[in-house]
Amino acid sequence: MTFEIDRRNLLQMLGLAAVSGSVLSQATIAFAADTDNVTIGWPSDVPSWDPNLRFVPDAQPLFKMVFDQPLDQSPDLKLIGNLITKWELKPDGLSMPFEIRSDVKFHNGDPMTMEDFKYTFVDRIKSGLKLDIANSWRTLTDIEILSPTSGVMKFSVPTPTAPQWLAFLGSYLVPKKYIESVGPEEFAKKPVGTGPYKLVDYQMNSRIVLERNDDYFGTKPKIKRVTIDIIKDPSARTAAIQSGQVDLTVNIPVREAERLGKTEGLTAEINPFTRLILLQMRNDKGFTDMAVRLAAHHAIDKAALSKAFYGGAAVPLSVPATPGTPGYLPDYKFAYDPELSKKLLADAGYTADKPATFTLAATNGQFPSDFDIARALVQMWQKVGLKVELQQIEYSKYFELNRGGQLPEATLYSFDNATGDPEIFSGYLMNPKMPFGAWKGPEIGDKILKLFVEPVYEKRIAGYKAVAQEAVETGANIPILQSVQTLVRKKSLNYVKYGNAWVLGSTMSWS
Repeated sequence: MTFEIDRRNLLQMLGLAAVSGSVLSQATIAFAADTDNVTIGWPSDVPSWDPNLRFVPDAQPLFKMVFDQPLDQSPDLKLIGNLITKWELKPDGLSMPFEIRSDVKFHNGDPMTMEDFKYTFVDRIKSGLKLDIANSWRTLTDIEILSPTSGVMKFSVPTPTAPQWLAFLGSYLVPKKYIESVGPEEFAKKPVGTGPYKLVDYQMNSRIVLERNDDYFGTKPKIKRVTIDIIKDPSARTAAIQSGQVDLTVNIPVREAERLGKTEGLTAEINPFTRLILLQMRNDKGFTDMAVRLAAHHAIDKAALSKAFYGGAAVPLSVPATPGTPGYLPDYKFAYDPELSKKLLADAGYTADKPATFTLAATNGQFPSDFDIARALVQMWQKVGLKVELQQIEYSKYFELNRGGQLPEATLYSFDNATGDPEIFSGYLMNPKMPFGAWKGPEIGDKILKLFVEPVYEKRIAGYKAVAQEAVETGANIPILQSVQTLVRKKSLNYVKYGNAWVLGSTMSWS
């Protein structure tokens, strides 16, 4: 897919220097493919090889090659069976009977049993380990084992999104017997899963080498060995795919993806998916005043950002939900109105001599054009009288700062929701008791907490739509664009495209 990008015009409007052409001159690319091997250039490493430990969206495709989730998603994001073959959430949302496969083995040869399910989702959490899945499964009180292949999940309060969470962040089955034998630290060093690949070599922040699990219960991968080169710098990822060092890479700037798509032997894609680019907002410090938050939002020309940095492929958003998901409001629009921004600030008593000030944090290279967008935002805000300091942070640092309540007033972030359910958009972003969002205001938070236990689907979705609009209109949330993934690969390398941007070596093949 190719887009024309009028990036220079926007940057001139903002007073920024237009980014020059390619980081590399045209080069001869070696395309002789070894059909048993694939090398992927990936932007970030796993936080740990314990997949229950930390929620890092960009690590999910890596985890999914080594571990399995109870439920899975099809490329169009429908929930499908995986380790679990049958499930039924009861109407009151308080229990969910389920059945599991009987033919699954861990990489060390141990059979998967219902005991492993209970250990993963109940016992590990109750043991006191600081696992992120303790948040997503905080309402799960027990898994009653009825037989070697059947059980019942029991919840303390209605948990309407339990099935979705069985296919989402951190919900990977781990081996009870092996972990109890070697301990959690050794497990993280030498992980054992049930997935289509085994981890055979790992160099932190450098390289991951996976080999096909020939005893895998599901469809056998065609690729025998998958190597993931961790390349954090987007320019270096661009160079790696152009030189033939890697066979596929993601999240390079759109202008580079377009250029490489015209290179012989390569193909490029710009794929919108189920993440949203937004500003994580605090409700204190420089954002205590709602007028400042709303002025910041009205000053953002989202259509110009999409055109400049994503060739128009990124849909401007007015609520924290992506098109086609249940919580999206297609008829609601939050206005781009810089004159209103100036009026809001003036009415609140801010002047050129006494401007409203705050800090914006952003990553550089974690998603396409992230820091370019941040610089453009600062220029837009300066034009309406806001004084903003731009701070660059590492992707891993974002999670540390967020958990510690140390993010600045605004943080540019790409928030993942592979399920599309509004609980994981508005709910997790605005729930003051959870570590995912920076906003801790009780007004919206109290409404969110009630929706978390609402078992009636229609009532729950309507509630989230109302809360999402309220959050935007009070400046508690500033959605900007639907995320896009840029992907460049060798033309002879095939893969399955997922609506949530999973890139899985297990779906790849050479032609």
